[in-house]
Amino acid sequence: MKINELLGDLSIWTTNEESKLLKQLNTPTKLSHFNEHDQIKINNMIRKSLVKKIGFNDPTVVINEKL
Repeated sequence: MKINELLGDLSIWTTNEESKLLKQLNTPTKLSHFNEHDQIKINNMIRKSLVKKIGFNDPTVVINEKL
């Protein structure tokens, strides 16, 4: 038996605030356009692999396509 069969549907847990931000990120958006609180939430979502950060100076964030 494979691990995927045992676990079933494996999903990443998100808070209500993160879900709201994910809905706003339907298009690539500069990280600087968000307030400081939202930037912290987005950085947490980057660590969870829910969002990708593209670039170094004034990075752009987009939703990870594997969701």
